[in-house]
Amino acid sequence: MYLLLGGNGYVGSAYRKYFEANKIAYQSFSRAELPYTQPGVLEKHLKNNRPDFLINCAGYTGKPNVDACEADKANCLFGNAVLPGILAEACASADVPWGHVSSGCIYTGCKADGTGFTEEDPPNFSFRTDNCSFYSGTKALGEEVLQDAPRLYQWRMRIPFNHEDGPRNYLSKLMRYARLLEAENSITQLDEFVTGTLACFEKNIPYGLYNFTNPGHITTRQVAGMIEAAGLAPHPFSFFSDETEFMQKAAITPRSNCILDSSKLAKAGIQLTPVVEAVQDALARWIPEVKK
Repeated sequence: MYLLLGGNGYVGSAYRKYFEANKIAYQSFSRAELPYTQPGVLEKHLKNNRPDFLINCAGYTGKPNVDACEADKANCLFGNAVLPGILAEACASADVPWGHVSSGCIYTGCKADGTGFTEEDPPNFSFRTDNCSFYSGTKALGEEVLQDAPRLYQWRMRIPFNHEDGPRNYLSKLMRYARLLEAENSITQLDEFVTGTLACFEKNIPYGLYNFTNPGHITTRQVAGMIEAAGLAPHPFSFFSDETEFMQKAAITPRSNCILDSSKLAKAGIQLTPVVEAVQDALARWIPEVKK
């Protein structure tokens, strides 16, 4: 049986949908149902119920985007850096293996030779480099907190998307924005993330840190062009002249735009669809959001 924390969020909901569609036994608790943010509470639950594996999707991203984290720093710090430490202590004490949804947004750009950052490269978009959003800084701290945790997978997701329209879907966001920022990024197909992370446990691949992005990288203009080609563009796309204009007119805090190397994941036996193909497939199967 799986134990899912943060099951009501965008990523957590994708896990629940997969579990239910495939009749996989799981439990999902809100903080009100199981106050797992309190030290000792989760440890007791784990020892009494003995789940096979815990998945942590709980954290703080800010809505509608990371700008919101700048106005709620206490909760952002707790959710992304303090809570992972509480969970690590509980899982270690109860001897329960687990997986933590981390973020690749602790990097900016690419390496000097043009290649993507690997799991061995220290974050360059963090509090330690003094050039980041508060969100990215706390996610980097969370990885430091978990550095020596036993029986743990840390899965670095970036800019999730799939074929289902919604406010947290990267493709949907592009369709809704009045203007776009041209950038080059590694991104993550959400449904493949779910099945791939579960495969880590099922296939017993080595514990550790993994860049969980679809192979390759893609630009905003490429994605916008694919949206237009699929006949899904709600309006002609326009772009900011540069990042300076974007920061002046549309953002409060700097954004992470970066390329990650996901070859470690592939070598471990977890194969994701190349990024351009994954975006094309999502747009070909696009399901518009049902307005309530």
